[in-house]
Amino acid sequence: MIFQRALIREFASLASAVFLTLFSIALTTRLIRLLGDAAGGKIPSDAVFAYLAFFSVSTLPVLLSLTLFVSVLLTLTRSYRDSEMVIWFNSGLSLTAWLAPVLKFALPLVALIAATSLFLSPWAAQLAQRFSAGIEARDDVSRVDPGTFGESGDHDRVFFVDSVGADKTTVNNVFVNSVQHQREGVMMSRTGRTETAPNGDRFLVLEDGQRYEGSPGEADYQVMRFGRYATRIKSSQDPQPAASHQDLSTLALMRNPTDANLGELVWRVGIPLSALILVLLAIPMSFVNPRAGRSVNLAFALLTYVVYSNLLSVSQARVTLGRLDFSLGWWLVHGAMLVLLLVLFARRMQLFRLRLPR
Repeated sequence: MIFQRALIREFASLASAVFLTLFSIALTTRLIRLLGDAAGGKIPSDAVFAYLAFFSVSTLPVLLSLTLFVSVLLTLTRSYRDSEMVIWFNSGLSLTAWLAPVLKFALPLVALIAATSLFLSPWAAQLAQRFSAGIEARDDVSRVDPGTFGESGDHDRVFFVDSVGADKTTVNNVFVNSVQHQREGVMMSRTGRTETAPNGDRFLVLEDGQRYEGSPGEADYQVMRFGRYATRIKSSQDPQPAASHQDLSTLALMRNPTDANLGELVWRVGIPLSALILVLLAIPMSFVNPRAGRSVNLAFALLTYVVYSNLLSVSQARVTLGRLDFSLGWWLVHGAMLVLLLVLFARRMQLFRLRLPR
C-alpha cells in the first residue's frame, strides 16, 4: 500500500540520521576519554584507535535498538502533528494497520541487533581483551611515547624520551627516574638505544649522561658521570587473558551455565527482544494530545525506555548473583512490557473509536 511504502521510506531516512548522530556522540565521548588516558600514560597513544574500534562494535546493539525506537516514534509523532493520522483513520485504517510497515522496517534491524549482540560483540570483547593483554606485555621502553612521561610495568621507573631516531632503535634526551634498593636515582643522557643480550634479555643502554642517587643534602648523595650505562628492560611474559563471561561466545555461555554466564546471556538475549518490543511500543506512544502538549508523549516514551533498560540490567544482575532463576529472569521484564504494550494498544484503539464520526 502507498502509506506502507511512504512510512518505511521515512523510517529508513530518519533512522540513518538518528544512528549517525548517536554513533558520533558515543564515539566522540569515548575518544575524549581514551585521549585523556593516553595523555596520562595509562594506554599507549598508538592503541587509541584500536580501543575505539572495539568500543564501536560493542556498543552497536544498544545504539541500533535506540535508533529503532526513536525513528519509529518520531515518524509517527510527526504524522499525528501534521494530521496525517486523522486522514488514515477516517479512511478506515485502524491503529493495528501500522504494525505491518513497522515490522517490515524493524525485523531486519532486529535480526542485525541479535547477530551483533549474540556473536559480533562477544567476538570484539574477546579481541579487546587479547589486545589489552598484549599492551600489558610490552616492555618498559615500548610503553614510552616521545615527548611524554611513561611508567614501567611494575611502577618502579618513570621514563621520558624527547625523540626517537629514524631507525626506531635509538632515542635522544633520555630521562629515567627509578627506585633501587630503597634509594631513588635519576639518570639523564643525550642518547640511548636498546640492545639484546645472548640470553634474550633486553637492555636500555644510555650514553654520555649523569646519574644522581640519594636525596639532596644528605651525606651519601652521589653524582656520577658515565659514558655508557645499561639498565635491564623488564618485560612480562605474554599472558593469556583472563577469561571473562563478557568475552565468552554465546555457545560457551550455554555450555557452562554458571550464574555469571547466565546473567550475561540474559543481557545478550534481552537486547534484541527489547528492541522488538520497544519498536511496537512506539506505535501507541506516538499519539499526540494537543491539549497536553507535544512533548508529553516523548517524555513518557523516554521514561519508558530508561525504565526498560534499567530493569533489564537489574534482571541481569540478579541472575548473575544467583538471586533470580534464569528460567524466570530472561523473560520477566519483557513479559511486563508486553502487558504494557497490549494495554496501550487497547486504550488507544478505544479512544480512536470514540472520536471517529459515526
